[in-house]
Amino acid sequence: MLKSYAEVKNAIASGVSVLEIVENYLRTIEKNKHLNAFLEVFEESAKNQARIVDDKIKTGKSGRLAGMVIGIKDNLCYKNHKVSAASKILEGFESLFTATAIQRLLDEDAIVIGRLNCDEFAMGSSNENSAFGPVKNNLNNHLVPGGSSGGSAVAVSANLCTAALGSDTGGSIRQPASFTGTYGLKPTYGRISRYGLIAYASSFDQIGPFTNTLEDAALLLEIMAGSDEYDSTSSTQPVENYASFSKVQPLRIAVISETLNSPGIDPEIVTCIQQVIENLEKEGHDVQEVSFPFMEYMVPTYYVLSTAEASSNLSRFDGVHYGHRSTSAIGVEDTYKKSRSEGFGPEVQRRIMAGTFVLSHGYYDAYYTKGQKVRRVLKDKTDEILKDFDAILMPTTPCTAFELNAVKEPVKMYLQDIFTVHANLTGHPAISLPLGMHSNGLPYGIQLMSRPFQEKNLFDIAAFIETITK
Repeated sequence: MLKSYAEVKNAIASGVSVLEIVENYLRTIEKNKHLNAFLEVFEESAKNQARIVDDKIKTGKSGRLAGMVIGIKDNLCYKNHKVSAASKILEGFESLFTATAIQRLLDEDAIVIGRLNCDEFAMGSSNENSAFGPVKNNLNNHLVPGGSSGGSAVAVSANLCTAALGSDTGGSIRQPASFTGTYGLKPTYGRISRYGLIAYASSFDQIGPFTNTLEDAALLLEIMAGSDEYDSTSSTQPVENYASFSKVQPLRIAVISETLNSPGIDPEIVTCIQQVIENLEKEGHDVQEVSFPFMEYMVPTYYVLSTAEASSNLSRFDGVHYGHRSTSAIGVEDTYKKSRSEGFGPEVQRRIMAGTFVLSHGYYDAYYTKGQKVRRVLKDKTDEILKDFDAILMPTTPCTAFELNAVKEPVKMYLQDIFTVHANLTGHPAISLPLGMHSNGLPYGIQLMSRPFQEKNLFDIAAFIETITK
């Protein structure tokens, strides 16, 4: 069972072909169909690509990712392959182009093995909102894998592929990574091009990797990162050598005290964070608790702004421009109403309605404008902390994975994002490290956040903390 790219390279060096590696993953996927992680397996194109990579390896012309098998979240476009954002409104749609992030991986000879289940239009924290059924946590099939990128997390955790891509709008990579014992990275906003990512909330969305090792996450970021002429929000900041970890100087780490005292956080997670703090201090590093007095505003601000953007972004899926068209509709207005009502699931409808309300006449200033002002306050305070500290340490999630169908109320589900929305609101990079194991036998993540475009520093600190923790 190949869990990392290092193991893949060793297998290839010992004489195993890339085609054999792909076929082994295909068999494992078939054995784990009950997890519902894959919506579609690209068997033929993956095998064809594997043969091409094998030929390149023989001639010494293979790329940096030769033999790495990758799954992609079902909101990322891959030319001549279906993409649906796990929604009936796009069922059967085939992409006409490839997302920049995927293309850069393909250019280095990665192999895309299939598209992975997710919450519909990436809206959810449990992967129960997919139009094609929930994903089951591979560690315990009665539990959720987290969302919205639950299929991506499970695919990596269950060794259905070497790595996977997800998107993170409010924690959709880091939260499922925490629930499945994998590494999940949300880069700085603009670090990776969003071209080819079906938008949920454009000022929040970022593509990022799920992996079983920190080294693989760094390597994938290094290859995907960089400016892109197709995405004006992508940054021209230079891409560093993320995959080569450096020894850290004496660190100053901030711990947000409100996260450790948050109502509903599992005491064992708090104890684990405190143990990490002790380990850091024993190694001579300065760790201090700091106050971030805006925790209670995080989730409300996120949902005001993200639903507003979702309302705007999803207006194009109307049965006329894009997407499912109702066969029973009569006239233009009826076509819009019925197509969207039939095509979108309950959670997507809920968020579109909330966002439309936020943007409506008479409420725009009261909600949307005020939300943007709060967002600025949150960013300024975070930047202020990171002027004095190298990184911020906090839990990824308040608990371990919960049972399927256990959280019925939308607001309670939204609060699952309480520690992850921070980085999306402010645009900072953040990573979830699988460093905790609960007495219930389930993993949970520890989260690090650093200054914008300081992913190199983030990886260096993460590698050091991993060393002293393990």
